[in-house]
Amino acid sequence: MKTKLKIAAGVLALSAITVGLFSFGDSSSGDPTKIKVEGEMVAELTAPPFVPKPIGNRAATKLIVNMEIKEQEGEMADGVKYTYWTFGGSVPGSFIRTRIGDEVQFHLKNHPDNKLPHNIDLHAVTGPGGGATSSLVAPGHEKVFNFKCLNPGLYVYHCATAPVGMHIANGMYGLILVEPEGGLPPVDKEYYIMQGDFYTKGAYGDQGTQPFDMEKAIKEQPDYVVFNGKVGSLTGDKSITAKKGETVRIYMGNGGPNLVSSFHVIGEIFDKVHIEGGNLINKDVQTTLVPAGGSAIVEFKVDVPGTFILVDHSIFRAFNKGAIGMLKVDGEQEKTIYSGTVQEGIYLPEGGTIQNMPKEKGVAKSTVAKTVPEQVKAGKEIYGRTCFACHQSEGQGIPNAFPPLAKSDYLNANPKKAIDAVLHGLSGEITVNGKKYNSVMTSQNLTDEEIANVLTYVYDSWGNNKTNVTAPMVKAQRGKVVAKAKDIHE
Repeated sequence: MKTKLKIAAGVLALSAITVGLFSFGDSSSGDPTKIKVEGEMVAELTAPPFVPKPIGNRAATKLIVNMEIKEQEGEMADGVKYTYWTFGGSVPGSFIRTRIGDEVQFHLKNHPDNKLPHNIDLHAVTGPGGGATSSLVAPGHEKVFNFKCLNPGLYVYHCATAPVGMHIANGMYGLILVEPEGGLPPVDKEYYIMQGDFYTKGAYGDQGTQPFDMEKAIKEQPDYVVFNGKVGSLTGDKSITAKKGETVRIYMGNGGPNLVSSFHVIGEIFDKVHIEGGNLINKDVQTTLVPAGGSAIVEFKVDVPGTFILVDHSIFRAFNKGAIGMLKVDGEQEKTIYSGTVQEGIYLPEGGTIQNMPKEKGVAKSTVAKTVPEQVKAGKEIYGRTCFACHQSEGQGIPNAFPPLAKSDYLNANPKKAIDAVLHGLSGEITVNGKKYNSVMTSQNLTDEEIANVLTYVYDSWGNNKTNVTAPMVKAQRGKVVAKAKDIHE
């Protein structure tokens, strides 16, 4: 009897796996090389975070892809310039959408103003170098090659010109989707996101034009880990959006060149994950691993409204190196799924004290006094990596947890209190804009100038009173004796 049960269980498990294996489309039912094409069309290409319209039921066709390589300066973060090498003028490169059986005629053009030769390796291509051996193209020239789409899935493409790592690290990667016959099941929203790690001569946030640093790249020590090529590419008014009740599909890729991605959406669970962009589906997944040079397709229904944070859950990459985005969902509250705060009180666990950031020893950097606009610009960058997680992109805070900075009567009444909060941390009950908050803010390991800049940015934003905080003001507060936060054991 036990043997029969084991066999039955095995059959059920095999059935479940089979459903997952062929959910993307069963390419084994026929020889894809024999699929006949009908007519021809020019491929629609899109820049991230958008994707071309679904393939649907269209027949296989001759698909003409026109891709131009551009070497161009862009902004890695506020005040940080970087020369990207791009497919189509964006990082990641243009999204390419095909179907199984398509015969792709690929036109790769290297803009005449570029300085270097490039090529393309498409992981969806069956052939030497994924097309790289046929596509090395000099500035001002064009190469054409053809391939047939044989395997459905989501695939990375990238430059494969030596030094390969440098070309990829400068932004030369993107995604090509090969849909099964009949297309993917329809969803309400589709988005295109790729993670990449970047290596600059200067440290994170250092201003001005930053060249590529080969030594850091070889040591795998990135200064930036970002979605879609830059810090803040998917936050604020650039956030992706949906409405309550809609199903969202994200085509997630990882250009690398070095780091894997632990992709996670805070406050959501992936209903389906096409593991590594292929046919096998996993369900009810919290975080999915996306290898360098790999991909995943994630789908989830948004059941409640709010702002959902997209991160690489190697979490310092998110809050300190830029791998963070936002999905903003509109709609009526759904209290049966998520109630919000229903009770608020004070909890002091044994040993609870104010945490402090470790202080660095050393000589302070010499600085040149900035104008107020320069302070605001520098402060915005500091805010993005230091304050953003708790106080949010528009200073709105998090209800019942972290107070708002926007139109804050607490900040506007006394800038010295604001300086002290950053210098020494803050705990205990405070009232901001008529609401009580009782949480803990840790002290921040920032220089006098950095504190002055970030507070000047806050005061200059979101309806605050334009107070200009200066480094001498911060230095004066730092020199004052501050009462030690009392431990509950004292």
